[in-house]
Amino acid sequence: MYMLSSKIKLTAIILMVVGLIGLVYGFLAAPDNVEEVKEMMAAEEHHDGSHAAVSNESTAQMQATEDASHNTANAEATGAGEGDHGDSHYEHLLHQLQSKPWSAIYVSAFFFFMIALGTLVFYAIQIAAQAGWSPVLFRVMEGITAYLLPGSIIVVLIVVFAGTHFFPWQNEELVAKDKILQLKAGYLNLPFFIIRAIIYLIGWNVYRYFARKYSVEQSNAAVNDYRPYKKSFKAAVFFLIFFILTEMTMAWDWFMSMNPHWYSTLFPWYVFSTMFVSAITVIAIVTVFLKRAGYVTFINDSHIHDLAKYMFAFSIFWAYLWFSQFMLIWYANIPEEVTYFIMRIEEYNLLFFGMLVLNFVFPILLLMNSDFKRIPHFVVGVGIIILIGHYIDVYLLVMPSTIGPNWFFGIPEIGSLLFFLGLFIFVVGAGLGKESLYPKGNPFLKESENYHY
Repeated sequence: MYMLSSKIKLTAIILMVVGLIGLVYGFLAAPDNVEEVKEMMAAEEHHDGSHAAVSNESTAQMQATEDASHNTANAEATGAGEGDHGDSHYEHLLHQLQSKPWSAIYVSAFFFFMIALGTLVFYAIQIAAQAGWSPVLFRVMEGITAYLLPGSIIVVLIVVFAGTHFFPWQNEELVAKDKILQLKAGYLNLPFFIIRAIIYLIGWNVYRYFARKYSVEQSNAAVNDYRPYKKSFKAAVFFLIFFILTEMTMAWDWFMSMNPHWYSTLFPWYVFSTMFVSAITVIAIVTVFLKRAGYVTFINDSHIHDLAKYMFAFSIFWAYLWFSQFMLIWYANIPEEVTYFIMRIEEYNLLFFGMLVLNFVFPILLLMNSDFKRIPHFVVGVGIIILIGHYIDVYLLVMPSTIGPNWFFGIPEIGSLLFFLGLFIFVVGAGLGKESLYPKGNPFLKESENYHY
């Protein structure tokens, strides 16, 4: 039995407290009205030569605003018209700066939530495929998915109650002037949006509840009694069908509708690939941690090797989708499509292409050698690089659409990352300790224990 140590528990609590302080500061530092925006920009004009020495978060934000205040590539996402002047210009900036702390929270909240959801999907795939190599990892996966309930609730609350900071179609004045948004109003409307979010929340968590329930029942079942496993198999099949449909609409709802004029048929797959590779990476990291601590001696290097192979394979899959989406839109050069990439390339250039290096170049170079996949600390190191890259990926899904060129990786981003990291460690650690990490009774357990590649 694993037990969350007092040291890890204290570390998680400290991360949450420090992160919460950073989040509070981020909201307090955001301007409250147009007058404050004008004062901040005026103050920045008087200190034009000392940008690097500025330590105040809001002032740094305003410098980014000043540098790109006439950039209109994100006008669609914020509702601002091209060539706005006077107070409307400052109102546009005010909306973006007030959205920054909310966006920072949303990025981190979704990042850790998608790890839990992706782990649940990987778990369901293993059961539905009746895979023989992976059952020794099931309790590790179940522990990680313990974060699904609190993580999904937080994300749904953010998209529902802070939606005006993310989704232009919730602005009634904008919709009244926009024929395209009016045509999409049958799908993009608040009651239906909330209903869909609740369906996602219930469906994903109901499967997680029954998957865990059947797993525990199988451990306590009599010899050769595999009824709980058969129930788990059926539940996994239905869940995967449900997930395919809801992940697609979730990607539309929670990300694509931030740019309601833009669309891509590859986008749901792109979001899925980010979710899936991040989840597998965390499974590998947690497994290595538990193995080093002596809790999962029945897991061998071949299991670590296979997890690393999945990290390698789905990093390539992610890169394939990234390139396919980018290349097709770049080649077609259709105005309503390229606007999505214009903002990201012009204002987020370093992050945009740096993400490609972290998510594709590093994994393919470092994990190509089969022997390296068997070295636990090497897999963890590569995994950390992959997770950083996919955090940036989620960051780029949100920030260009919500705050445009006014981005600055500061206290709100760091605070939200620390808070949700602490919460994730605390919840997952507690989840791992609820049941034995040895999945007794699984019909493929012996095959999994003796697995060697």
